[in-house]
Amino acid sequence: MAEQHTISCLVENHFGVLARVSSLISARGFNIDSLTVSTTEDPTISRMTIVVDADAVKLEQVKHQLERLIDVIDVQELTEGKFIDRELLLARVGANGKTRGELEQIVKRFGGKLADTTDQSVVIEAAGDTKALDQLVEQLRPHGITKLVRTGRVALEK
Repeated sequence: MAEQHTISCLVENHFGVLARVSSLISARGFNIDSLTVSTTEDPTISRMTIVVDADAVKLEQVKHQLERLIDVIDVQELTEGKFIDRELLLARVGANGKTRGELEQIVKRFGGKLADTTDQSVVIEAAGDTKALDQLVEQLRPHGITKLVRTGRVALEK
């Protein structure tokens, strides 16, 4: 049975590495749920955080194939409870004078803030783990989400 896995991959910060890694994964029939790339404390190295749905056997095959790519330094599966993960969410939600206060209270419960306001809407900014942001989205839906974007997961082992 397929389940969600988080892979942390250190790579040389070279042109084309992202394309090679993502095509290797998609060529094996995996859907990439989230892919985030950024430089590390060393500007010559990037960290890729990849979230995929896969069964254990196929996941091991992909990890071994990733390790064989020329610009890949290290591949590590991050196991539940042994890493910290976060996402950033921005959402435009319909709001007026009556609902703005209620929305602000909802957002504060999730550690977020109103990043922008107009007469008809607010833009909400929140960071947190995937489950918390999923819960925030569900509480915002009745207010009318008109636009929503999430960064994807970034993660570090504890």
